[in-house]
Amino acid sequence: MRRKILAQFYAGDRFAITTPVLFEFLFGIRSVPRATQNRRIWEKIKADFTYYPIEQQDAEKAVDLKVELRKQGWQLEMVDALSAVIALRYDLTLLTRDKDFRAVPDLKLENWL
Repeated sequence: MRRKILAQFYAGDRFAITTPVLFEFLFGIRSVPRATQNRRIWEKIKADFTYYPIEQQDAEKAVDLKVELRKQGWQLEMVDALSAVIALRYDLTLLTRDKDFRAVPDLKLENWL
């Protein structure tokens, strides 16, 4: 997936990231044997990412989404719920391999694995 993302990035695709996902992403790239190389790449490309902070309306909608999906038998982590509502608000495509997102109405998904 790393190669696919970098290839798409260098081909001109644009990527965005939310604050909680940024934390998870940075922890992930720094917790592996190639952490030094990952960090160098991140330093080169981070300015080209669009960042979406969590606003009050996002938190409220994420809670509503999480509660509604739980009633339907789906478990969506809070970070995932926040990411979903931000993707919906800005009409973004969410890159994920997490099948729980399939339960989110109108959310555009892609899995590059």
